[in-house]
Amino acid sequence: MRILVIEDDSKIASFIVNGLKQNGFGVDSASDGEHGLDLACTVTYDCIVLDLMLPKLDGISLLKQLRREKIHTPVLILSAKATVDDRVKGLQAGGDDYLTKPFAFSELLARVHALIRRATHVVEPTTLTATGITLDLLSREMTREGRKIELQTREFALLELLMRHPGRVVTKTMILEHVWDYSFDPQTNVVDVLVHRLRAKVDKDFDVKLIHTIRGVGYVLKPV
Repeated sequence: MRILVIEDDSKIASFIVNGLKQNGFGVDSASDGEHGLDLACTVTYDCIVLDLMLPKLDGISLLKQLRREKIHTPVLILSAKATVDDRVKGLQAGGDDYLTKPFAFSELLARVHALIRRATHVVEPTTLTATGITLDLLSREMTREGRKIELQTREFALLELLMRHPGRVVTKTMILEHVWDYSFDPQTNVVDVLVHRLRAKVDKDFDVKLIHTIRGVGYVLKPV
């Protein structure tokens, strides 16, 4: 699946593009509205992530032009404006969903998946299962071997990331981009602290340990 990201802030754009690529999407990007409109009109995309405050052509004008051209690609609007009126304007212009900055990548990813599901009528599983763990993405509940384990929001997001890549190493950069927003300072040990908390809940009372550190690289979910 291919996503178009139209965002003029290079830090935010890199955060989104890298995260989408790490989750298996093909991604094109544009840093101004005119280039973004040209791409959206010439390439078929499964979803467009669109900032509203763009040089050369603003996001609302871009969106209206897309709909006039009968291009119905689902659009996730990004904006620092959080008022009801701003959201209404974006949706009335033809947007399909609205996400306020700052945001965690995990929320953006969930909204992109939801828009693609809605557009393609493809039903994605609402639960993930791996190595004896079941993660319910709707109720946000986790069980291991039938035992319910309470997780905080970031713990759940981290476990979801690990379960989407079972047996594969997940880097600290991937975790930062998935769990925290783009304004977060990566020069801290928050990833190590979060993994420690999650490991204490997922592995503490079980003989088989699932979350393992690959020193200097990242973490992996597998039974050892």
